[in-house]
This record gives sequence, C-alpha cells and structure tokens, in this order.
Amino acid sequence: QFLFVVTFTTFLLCCVEYDVLFANRPLNHSHAGGATPDRSKVTLPDAVLPAPQCAQRIHASGWIIFLLVMAAVFWLYRLVKVLCSLLSYWEIRTFYIKALNIPSEGLCNYSWQEVQARLISLQRRQQMCVHKRELTELDIYHRILRFKNYTVAMVNKSLLPVRFHLPLLGSVVFLTQGLKYNLELLLFWGPGSLFQNKWSLRPQCKRAGARRELAQRLARAMVLLGLANLLLCPCVLVWQLLYAFFSYAEVIKREPSSLGARRWSLYGRHYLRHFNELNHELQARLSRGYKPATKYMNSFTSPLLTVLAKNVGFFAGSILAVLIVLTVYDEDVLTVQHILTAITLLGLVVTLARSFIPDEHTVWCPEQLLQRVLAHVHYMPDHWQGNASRSETRSEMAQLFQYKAVFILEELLSPILTPFILIFALPARALDIVDFFRNFTVEVVGVGDICSFAQLDVRNHGNPQWLSAGQTEASVYQQAENGKTELSLMHFAITNPRWQPPPPSELFLSQLKEKVQQDAAAAPPAQRILAEGPLGTSLLS
Repeated sequence: QFLFVVTFTTFLLCCVEYDVLFANRPLNHSHAGGATPDRSKVTLPDAVLPAPQCAQRIHASGWIIFLLVMAAVFWLYRLVKVLCSLLSYWEIRTFYIKALNIPSEGLCNYSWQEVQARLISLQRRQQMCVHKRELTELDIYHRILRFKNYTVAMVNKSLLPVRFHLPLLGSVVFLTQGLKYNLELLLFWGPGSLFQNKWSLRPQCKRAGARRELAQRLARAMVLLGLANLLLCPCVLVWQLLYAFFSYAEVIKREPSSLGARRWSLYGRHYLRHFNELNHELQARLSRGYKPATKYMNSFTSPLLTVLAKNVGFFAGSILAVLIVLTVYDEDVLTVQHILTAITLLGLVVTLARSFIPDEHTVWCPEQLLQRVLAHVHYMPDHWQGNASRSETRSEMAQLFQYKAVFILEELLSPILTPFILIFALPARALDIVDFFRNFTVEVVGVGDICSFAQLDVRNHGNPQWLSAGQTEASVYQQAENGKTELSLMHFAITNPRWQPPPPSELFLSQLKEKVQQDAAAAPPAQRILAEGPLGTSLLS
C-alpha cells in the first residue's frame, strides 16, 4: 500500500497533462500519414505524458525528489522490520508445530485456553523457563502484556497528558496512534527508554536517589523527540492526508453515513481495558457492547437539528429526483458540465441529512441502555449513575465511543499536535512517570519486571469501596481507580478457571460469589420482573 500510494501520487503530480484531460487545450491528433483521425473525445492515454517527459518533470522538482528520498528511507526501514518479523513468525510456527503439536492447518480449531494449557504442560516436561518449575496462566499473560499493562495503569491513574481543557470545546481527550507510538518509543523500546530490554527496567530507574536526574534526562528526550516530530511533520502530514484520501474517499462516496458510524476510541480502549486482558478478549468484549453503546448514543436527539435535517433532505432530494428523471428521459443530460458532480453531492447531502433524523419508534430509556453498555464494558464513572439522560454523560461517553469522522480528523491532526504535546505537556509529567515506574514495578522470577497492578493483588492495590474492612492496605496513591484491580481479578479468574489466585484475592472472590448467590436467591423471578415492567419488556424485546 505504501509503495502504491507513493507511486500513484507521483504519477498524478508529474505524469498527467491536466489541461488535456479537462479539455482546456485542444489536442493535436497526428498520425504518420498526416491524416487526422475523426474523433473529438480525449482518451486517458492522450492525457498521460511519455516516460522521458515524466522523468524530466520529477527531476525538475526538488520537493518531490526530497519526499521520494524520505519515502524510500522509510520503506527500507519497514522492509527490514518485515523481514525480521517473518523470521520471528517462522520461529513461532515451528514452535507451535514441534513443541505444542498444533499443525498450522488445524490452528483455527484451538482456543487460546487450549494453547495455554499445552504451553503449561510443556513447561513441566521440558523446563523451557529455567528459573521456575511451574508456569502459571498469569505468568504467560505477564510476558505477553508487559508493556500494555503499564500503559493501562498509567491511563487509569491519569498520568499521561491526554486530557485537555480548550476554550469553547471544554474537556477533550486526544490520544492517537502517532502519540501512542511516541510514548512507547520513550518509555519501552526506544534508545534511552526506561526499559533496557524487553523484560527489565534500567537499574537506575529502581533507585529513589536517581529520580530527579532520570526525570531530567527523560524530559530532555521528550523535547528532542518532539522536535524530531516537528521536523518530520510535513512528510507525515502528507502521508496521512494521502492515505486517508485513498482509504476513505470511495467509502464516503458509496456510503456517506459511514462517517456517522461510531467506534471505540484509542483512549476508550485503554480506559476500558482490564489488566491482563489479551487483544482478542478486549475486542470480543467491546464488540458485544457496540450495539448497546450505539443505541444509547443515538437516543440523544436535537429537535432543532431534526427539523433542519428533514428540510435539507427534502430540498436536496427534490432536486436530485428531478435530475434523475431528466437523466432517465435523455441520457445526453449527463454530458452537461458538472451534472454528475451535482448528482453525487446531492446524494451525499440526502444521506447525511437522513443520519440526523431519529427513528420515530425509538423508546427513550437512557438509564436501561447505559446499564446494558456497562454489562459489557465493565467501567463507568460514579457520577454517571442516575445521570444517563444528561448531556454531560453523553459527552463523556463520546470520548470513549467516538464518531469515525472524529477519529479520522484526530489522526490527520496528529502530526501537527503530537510535537507540541511532547514538547510542552509531557515533560511536566516526567518526574511522576519516573516515580510511577519505580513504585509500581516488581520483579517476578522467570518473567522479569512487570507492573505491580497486573499481579491483581487486592491487598496492595485494592479499592476500599470494593472490599470488606481490612482486606486492603493500599493508600490512595496505590489504589487502582474505578475498581480496576477488582474487576480485572474477576475477569481473569472467569477467563482462566484453573488459575489459583493469591490468598487475599481468593478471599475476595469467594466473598463475591457468596454475595452474588445471596442476591440471586433474594431476587424475584425474571417472569415477574418483566410482567411488572412494560419498559423492561420493550427494552429486552
């Protein structure tokens, strides 16, 4: 795709004669015999310049040469990465076939739990990890999700500068793929990062006496990386614009309402992610919550916007209908200049207007809809409870569940805004980040350095609101917000029923099971609930 975008864009810029293509200049059709063919229409080959002339245009533009050189360097870097990845993938394939006895053609028939069970069994037989005899499910998750758990914990503790208060817009969240890539480069795997390799922090990161020196060094690295992003901003911005155009232009023309579809934002994926939750587990959970979340967000309508959309749709649809009838009556109408453009734009306007008109049969029940969302996403700020119908709750939900158009806009703005976040906002958090890695890193034998939140230890990181008295010793600084430790523990125990949790966590789970059983025994039968609640009947139907 990268090669195609670069090659095709260069061809469009330097190898097409647009005056001929748009018929702004008459084309002299000449043949060897001197006879002029009897044709007035311009064909595509007529508008394409010969190869020597095309090459001459490329050589004459310094900017195009510079961008092509940058693209070539980036492509070679990607090529090396792909080759290294292929070697790793080949090793993984060999390991699955020879060690786990899972053939490639049968891999799709195995669940992750079956693969994990074979891995644990293999450790008992062959002692792959030499530092410990038994591998647990938690050890495997720690190895896979080492850096992800740190990122989830930093988002949970509001350590990363991704929330900003802007005039007119209020509170906004900005976390894009470009900003995330730079953060991972700084903290995990870049040159001079806090991790010296894939499994251990640098020794100075664990010493309290070196915290200020380390923070100054990290802040300096943030500023330098921000300046590098600023320098590369034109190249990255051009690439983002071209890639977005080639990716979404046809989709928008065919289905304009796709811009009004929603998706879980990158910030939402980190905010809603449990500790020790694999990518496929997170994706499955958020996919189950997609329809309830869409229904909740669509339940908010503006009467003024609805009236406006109906009128705009009516006017645009009327003009479009007339143009279509004229085209059916006489196809020569299509030869009129810009008639196809008008039909396409009117179709876009009609489709967009319809997306703002709510379904007249929708039942207004935001509290029940938000509870259905919570049943799948598991996290909800306390102040949302009982306030599902408020616009503030919807605005905060929109930060987690954003429009696709907003996602595209954020990614396009990312090359411009990311350098300023790295230079001005992030260095102020350098000392807090260094302290976070020192205070919340533990070394596990056979696994390496991991985020202590990922141990799912309710005694050290539990929230008193979720636990009985005396079950946690965590201070406010040590607690995970929104009950993430407890919810992550419940999720991991359900996903891995053979896992043996530590005693404090096991006590919490046993008390929780007892409470659930008591509530289930005391609850009225489902038939009576539905019979007494017509709104519940309407919702569940």
